[in-house]
Amino acid sequence: MKDSAAEERLLRYSLVAVWLVTAVVSVVELNGQSRDVLAAAGIASPQWLVQGLVVGGAAADLAVGIALLRWPGRASYAAALALMLVMTLVATVLQPGLWLHPLGPLLKNLPIAALLWHLLRRAAP
Repeated sequence: MKDSAAEERLLRYSLVAVWLVTAVVSVVELNGQSRDVLAAAGIASPQWLVQGLVVGGAAADLAVGIALLRWPGRASYAAALALMLVMTLVATVLQPGLWLHPLGPLLKNLPIAALLWHLLRRAAP
């Protein structure tokens, strides 16, 4: 039983790292890679829109990362799963070629969804 709890903590902390690091990197790269991702999808101006989308996405990532860290449970896992699904759908519409990228920026969401689903199902109601 202890091993199971430790394994679930490890899974949760790995997901926390994904969301928190993604939030930080998105803001650090606000005028670099973050802007380039949107520009490749045809969203290059106005500048306030580009920055708003990046900062808004980073804020959502930060909120989910904090929720997973501080309040693990069904609500946090469901919120993380919902955010990941929405961002994956938006990215698919804007840049479907990301599914074919060698580093798998969208493909990685499949195991993330599986981890979240596992944690969601095992969490107390």
